[in-house]
Amino acid sequence: MEVYLVVGTGKSGVAAANLLKGKGEKFYLYDGNENLNCDAFFEKNPSLKGTDIFLGSVPEEIKKEVTCAVLSPGVPTDSGFVKDLECFDIRLSGEVELAYALGKGRVVAITGTNGKTTTTALTGLLMEQHYKDVRVVGNIGIPYTERVNDSTEESVFVAEISSFQLETADTFAPKVSAILNITPDHLDRHHTMDNYIAAKESVTKNQTKDDVCVLNYEDEVLRKFGEGLNCKVVYFSSASKLPGGLDGYYYKEGSIYKMPDEKIIDVDELNILGLHNYENAMAAIAMAEAMGVSKDEIVSGLKAFHAVEHRIEYVCEKRGVRFYNDSKGTNPDAAIKGIEAMDRPTYLIGGGYDKNSTYDEWIESFQGKVKKLVLIGQTREKIADCAKAHGFMDYCFAESLKEAMDICYKEAKSGEAILLSPACASWGMFDNYEQRGDMFKQFARAYEE
Repeated sequence: MEVYLVVGTGKSGVAAANLLKGKGEKFYLYDGNENLNCDAFFEKNPSLKGTDIFLGSVPEEIKKEVTCAVLSPGVPTDSGFVKDLECFDIRLSGEVELAYALGKGRVVAITGTNGKTTTTALTGLLMEQHYKDVRVVGNIGIPYTERVNDSTEESVFVAEISSFQLETADTFAPKVSAILNITPDHLDRHHTMDNYIAAKESVTKNQTKDDVCVLNYEDEVLRKFGEGLNCKVVYFSSASKLPGGLDGYYYKEGSIYKMPDEKIIDVDELNILGLHNYENAMAAIAMAEAMGVSKDEIVSGLKAFHAVEHRIEYVCEKRGVRFYNDSKGTNPDAAIKGIEAMDRPTYLIGGGYDKNSTYDEWIESFQGKVKKLVLIGQTREKIADCAKAHGFMDYCFAESLKEAMDICYKEAKSGEAILLSPACASWGMFDNYEQRGDMFKQFARAYEE
């Protein structure tokens, strides 16, 4: 009999614990914060009242009893705590693995560095045009484990999967997977690009010849990766028509086509902007078709879709100045997409938690777009040094998001924009990127005309 230790009491841990309780499994809770207020925790999560919870450390007799540790995504697998668990022959699992093992139905899994949330939301909408029971879960904000208790064989899960979640996925086998792109990110956690790439690519490790993987043909790492896969590979390209013999989709002169030359939709019929979003759309189309959604259903869903919150999200206009919330631009490559989407001189707010990223390409993308850079957070000095090295001197520091916005709004003129696209994680100043984006929107809407 399995005995579980749920590591972490955040949203993911709570969802995993509730799933285990619903399935009648034996489990314990653990949190590394020895000062956690257990009374407040159980008041907030009454369904878990009566569960044994350990803070700061786990008694040795419990370690001897536990057979599987369910790690929240934020818990590094190479931490001292996890290494100690492995010494007791405790198997490591995570939210994705647990949900897949205890749930029913088919899974469509989306990973990659950028575009995951938009692609997941769009794919979910396309699936809903055809299937009655579609559940959009994962890193998009709804724990996968939260939605599997009542799942059936007819359920279709559309899951945004992070590299952290894939580290603890063992038997996880999506019917359709997609890797949208791979650029440097989370190197503070994965340490090397090879480790990061391996984590992303592992989404396909249990797929068979009857399954499908959707890959970005313009990403050299993924193009090469696709050559050795056992499953069927479908590519998408935003640069050119695919070479003959390859299955997939491509963007050309304002339209999206299916190979070899079947037009799917003109991009001016979409409610999302930018070449990166056309890539997201092609990936979603490919996944939907692989799951049996018809062309008419796909086109209907594409026309109905609107951009997700916190991703180049138009907020409001005050005295001719437009505010855009791109709080989900948590790494330089994602933030470059935010800058590329701007069609007017832009005051850019950047900076935050240091994930060991480099900012050279981000600074270089400012050319002709960014009028001023206002920096906040842990990385502000590092980014400023990079800006100076590239000859960009129009920057300043602020102590808070509100101060940064005040600086921008005081200087911006009608016809210009203020963009929050930090190129960094939110941790340290905010609980998450959603809170950062929500505060930006709140402050923007409060400005007087």
